[in-house]
Amino acid sequence: MKDIIEKLSRIENGFKSTKMSNIKIFDSKLELAEFFGKLLKERTAQSDKVNVALSGGSTPKAIFDELAHRYADSINWSKVHLFWGDERCVPPTDVESNYKMTMDHLLSKVDVPEVNVHRVLGELSPKEACEKYNQLLNDKLPKVEGLPQFDIMLLGMGDDGHTASIFPHEIQLWNAPGNCVVATHPQSGQKRVSLTGQVINHAKEIYFLVTGEEKADKLDEIINQKSGSEAYPAALVSNPFWLIDKDVAKKL
Repeated sequence: MKDIIEKLSRIENGFKSTKMSNIKIFDSKLELAEFFGKLLKERTAQSDKVNVALSGGSTPKAIFDELAHRYADSINWSKVHLFWGDERCVPPTDVESNYKMTMDHLLSKVDVPEVNVHRVLGELSPKEACEKYNQLLNDKLPKVEGLPQFDIMLLGMGDDGHTASIFPHEIQLWNAPGNCVVATHPQSGQKRVSLTGQVINHAKEIYFLVTGEEKADKLDEIINQKSGSEAYPAALVSNPFWLIDKDVAKKL
């Protein structure tokens, strides 16, 4: 009941209700970052531990910069535990690493205890990295109905409709057993570790961060459940809150 009341409150404070989800449209990435900063500040005030799954990409990068700039001292970072929804199978110092991006734009600038940072070990073989992350999630997250549960899940969406690292050509991985899988980028062939659909949809709160006009067509298809949209992994996320900018919202 408490979760329902909180969600209704957030909808009343600016979310537009749709058939599928709730949407909040922002004028800029900085406004979007401000929203997330306030959300994280609120959640850490309410709880002694907040488990967050982060996303990679340019939109989270802008959010991390803003959090570091405006919320370094106002959020109790000792309560925040950070995980990742997906990671490239590269070392943590590689420029393609989601962990490195987060380190450069957030972790190096705020006081998050090192023990609160739970990264995918991308420097290992893909299979071993996946197995170790699967076990880490079982060990570090609370279990609810037999599955590890995040408090906050941040997701991005590619212009091909993928989310985390589940791509349309491997959409069957969404329903794979376990907490995570090894996925393959369709163009580069790069191996990645990604959360599975059952863990993503099991999070208490799910936020889709989507910006940019190039994603407007896919967003329209998914939000309005147009024919064929079920082929996009992003369409399989249950009841997310969509945090989007005006450019990507043009066709809604």
